[in-house]
Amino acid sequence: MPELPETETIARDLHGLIAGSLVAGVEVIRADVLRGPLSGAFQEHQVSRSITGVLRRAKSVVLRLDDGKALVVTPRFTGSLQVDVEPDGYATIIWHLKDGRRLLYRDVRRLGTVTLFDAAGYQAFDRRLGVEPLTEGFTSEALSGILRGSETPIKKALMDQRRVAGIGNIYANEALWGAGIDPSREAGSLSSDECEDLVRVLRAVLEASIEARGTTFRDYRDAYNNRGGFAEQLQAYGRGGQPCPRCATRLTETHAIDGRSTVFCHRCQS
Repeated sequence: MPELPETETIARDLHGLIAGSLVAGVEVIRADVLRGPLSGAFQEHQVSRSITGVLRRAKSVVLRLDDGKALVVTPRFTGSLQVDVEPDGYATIIWHLKDGRRLLYRDVRRLGTVTLFDAAGYQAFDRRLGVEPLTEGFTSEALSGILRGSETPIKKALMDQRRVAGIGNIYANEALWGAGIDPSREAGSLSSDECEDLVRVLRAVLEASIEARGTTFRDYRDAYNNRGGFAEQLQAYGRGGQPCPRCATRLTETHAIDGRSTVFCHRCQS
């Protein structure tokens, strides 16, 4: 599913494309993607409202409206937000903008969600999420505090959105390989130096992926309907059985930690 770099890319694109635009109409084609108490009057709450800005929170794209409401789109596995593409059979919601353009939420499997929050609802949503790894608040000391006493495997802890927001399977694999940390280690066992290394590597990986506009294997597309280019830079994820780029040992792939693919080097990450 789209993780931090992918949703950050979409949010930045959309902010440049539609911030300041007025919503002239909302067409709900597949209502099963809607969530929250405001879904019953979803269209009415947005018509004649301006989109004041677009940002990312965790793995979601947030469209701010001029009345204080927030539209939170979580693409999950096959969702995408695009401007002025031709609607197809996978279109779920279309926002018609006053300038004649369209914002389209497309979702092949309809596993993503679209939630309209009032100000209090968005604050509650935001409080449930952990620290953002690209902010100044994500320090080695902060990470050490988040992990302190935890017996959860470090890979699973990194993917817990209540602890660290936006990290999923791809970038947890990459960061732990880059920092030389066994993904199955208890999170609370990391030393302060290891936390410092992990913060540094995780930031570098995320920033490199944003620069490449995210990772596309199959479904992810940016707001312009283009693929991300970071897949060719991956060092661990998706490379099970191939040589470790650092020591040439065969990379191990397992599903034992959290039921999802974990790729690591048993020599470098010991």
